[in-house]
Amino acid sequence: MTSPRPLADDAAAAHDDAALSPGPDVLDVAGTSSPEEAPRSAAASSVHDGETEVDPEHQMPSGRYRARTVSFVQRSGRLKDRQQRTWDELAPRFVVEPPRAVGRTSVDPDFVLDPEAVFGRTGRLVVEVGSGQGEAVAHAAVESPETSFLAVEVYRPGVAQTLQRLRATGSTNVRLMQVDAAVLLGSTIAPGSVDELWLFFPDPWHKAKHTKRRLVTPGFADLVARALRPGGVWRLATDWADYARQMREVLGASEHFDVDLDAPRFAGRPVTSFERKGTEKGREIVDITAVRRG
Repeated sequence: MTSPRPLADDAAAAHDDAALSPGPDVLDVAGTSSPEEAPRSAAASSVHDGETEVDPEHQMPSGRYRARTVSFVQRSGRLKDRQQRTWDELAPRFVVEPPRAVGRTSVDPDFVLDPEAVFGRTGRLVVEVGSGQGEAVAHAAVESPETSFLAVEVYRPGVAQTLQRLRATGSTNVRLMQVDAAVLLGSTIAPGSVDELWLFFPDPWHKAKHTKRRLVTPGFADLVARALRPGGVWRLATDWADYARQMREVLGASEHFDVDLDAPRFAGRPVTSFERKGTEKGREIVDITAVRRG
């Protein structure tokens, strides 16, 4: 396996707490227009218009790349002065920079992450998709210092905020990557190498015309199953009733998982500022747990 380089620069901007990445839809051309609204969610690769992104594994005879539907929009990655100072100080240690393909959050399909090299040890690996401002992963790192946590987040200010939290807690068992989660789970992470995967409050894309951009689809469930070891756990949470319904349908139909569709709240998930906002608006928090079959 290849060891990654420390992060250089450029990505995208902040959001609340959320998730990332594209669904399985593949389109014939890449779009160029602007999105109507920015999602809560995160993590992407390459050039896109908020609806689609180019896929480096699907090159057309013309030399252009096909595009696929994504669950995020790109934004400015500009950092505030304090965030920039934190970035300059801590990113070389905590942020993993993989070789890129065709976009700033893409990953070379030949690159495979070596967790032992990245963390300097062996042990349990937990991946959080859409780590946002880092509230959940920073809390977990303190509670479980023996566990290695990989936080995946596309927006650079969110990564910088997570670095600030790690400095405050003194935790050293977290690494961060600014990558497309679908690519990470599909090729960057070795099959069966993840003990738990967390997806807390992905963007619900509540407008009917945007629901195709939701992250939890049968295709994404297949990618999660690829990454998890047998007996590994996928933990999900949402405050959006229709998205909870979709999650239950997807996971209930998957051949890869034994699922608790109405799971108790995961004790390791702190109440984040984002969850608090949902609760204040009267939305029910739904937890789902899926265990990878052997």
